[in-house]
Amino acid sequence: MNHDQLRFDERGLIPAIVQDVESGEVLTLASMNAESLKRTLETGETYFWSRSRQRLWHKGETSGNTQSVVAIRQDCDGDALLIRVRQTGVACHTGTYSCFDLNRTMPEPIGGESKKSMVEETDRGTLGEILGEVARVIRSRRVNRPEGSYTVKMLDGGIDRILKKVGEEAGEVIIAAKNHSKDEIAWEVADLLYHALVMMELEDVSLSQVAVQLHRRRGGK
Repeated sequence: MNHDQLRFDERGLIPAIVQDVESGEVLTLASMNAESLKRTLETGETYFWSRSRQRLWHKGETSGNTQSVVAIRQDCDGDALLIRVRQTGVACHTGTYSCFDLNRTMPEPIGGESKKSMVEETDRGTLGEILGEVARVIRSRRVNRPEGSYTVKMLDGGIDRILKKVGEEAGEVIIAAKNHSKDEIAWEVADLLYHALVMMELEDVSLSQVAVQLHRRRGGK
């Protein structure tokens, strides 16, 4: 990020999109001025400018739901920022993880009713967002240990039990692919990804660590 290239508006503000570094999920849209950006860079946690209260505010100052900054990018025109964070707790004041929760999808899609079924099928979040949500649920199950939870049962079974299930699901993916069944492949890959996430939780491996490895390999593929 080049400070000299940033373009604040006439009020001295610049929009800041906050994104979960693990899943790529957009958490919120806020405003920054030069001082809040400076405090963010100095502390490693997000500070914004509240337009309603006309003051600087530290995200999570009262709720404890802070945002640890991993990286800040500017757009091509220098008039918007993308802030990639590790979120503690939830990002939205309403209690949802993201201010752009999937339940807030506009009821009538652009283009009219004819496109509604397509929107319902596709606007359920990106794969990264869904994986991030599932990973958070698995983490919650490990901490809160609700009775009757399959995830808790798998975690309590230990690494050998989980790895056996990962192996079984990998085999099911192979069979589905041999059957050339798209629905079956999608179903079995979903099972495999879920059990892989359970294994990752037990071994304390994050989605961002996997993303780093994929990014490193991308250039050579």
